[in-house]
Order: sequence, then C-alpha cells, then structure tokens
Amino acid sequence: MPSSGAQRAGFTLETTDWATSEAELYAVRRAVFVEEQHVPRELEVDEADPVALHLLVRDADARPIGTGRLAPDGRIGRMAVLAEWRGRGVGAAILERLVGVARERGLAEVVAAAQVRAVGFYERHGFRAAGPVFDDAGLPHRTMHRRLGR
Repeated sequence: MPSSGAQRAGFTLETTDWATSEAELYAVRRAVFVEEQHVPRELEVDEADPVALHLLVRDADARPIGTGRLAPDGRIGRMAVLAEWRGRGVGAAILERLVGVARERGLAEVVAAAQVRAVGFYERHGFRAAGPVFDDAGLPHRTMHRRLGR
C-alpha cells in the first residue's frame, strides 16, 4: 500500500511496491525507457521489481510523473522522470529519498548503474563512478557508488 510523501514544488513522492502500483510505475518507465530511449520492452521489467521498494512521483493532479526503486541489496535503479518534468527537482527528490531509505535500513552503501549522460547528476548527489563504461540495454552506463554514514 502506498504511503504518502511530502509535497514539493508541485509534486508528491509516494513509497509503494510493484504489486500495488505496477501500472502507474510502468507507464512512466515505458514512456522514458521504451518509447524515448528505445530500451527493449522485455528488458525494462525484471526480477528486482517485485522485491524492491518503489517511489512513485505524482503531479498536483495525481498523474504519475516519476519513478525510482531500491532493491534489498542497495541497488538504486529505474529512475525515470517524464520529459516535461526534468530539471524541476523530481529526479533529485527521488534519489535523495531512496538514499534516505537505504540509510534507514542500515545499508552501508548504495549502488546505481547510471546512464553515462547522468553521471554528473549522481556525482552532485555524492556518488562516485567506478569501473569502465558498459552497455546496458544498448545504452552506455557507469557503476556509481555512494557510501552511507550512520
């Protein structure tokens, strides 16, 4: 069941799970990953979805505009923000909330597979790149790590 989140600059973050919010989470991810970035549909949903904590971001009219997830092992992923909402703090709010949840769970580190064009975004949020660029679903990525203090 979703839990309400704080209202920010015209949007709200909700904590949810795949079973509760699959259609809305996937609608955003489909728009960003499948339609915009041409990720094959069959690669977009994976085995982490049913076990991850998901964030669903809604605009003031309750329409889904962003997503992100935290897997039990501390992997942050499937961060997606609809094009018209980019540059308005939605991605930053998602990332910081996921990092906060990881910290609350006592995780020592979070890891993200970031698209190369988003490396700077992750670095601004305390992540550091590690390892070479790699291909994921036809897009260049880097592994990003952030140590979490207690």
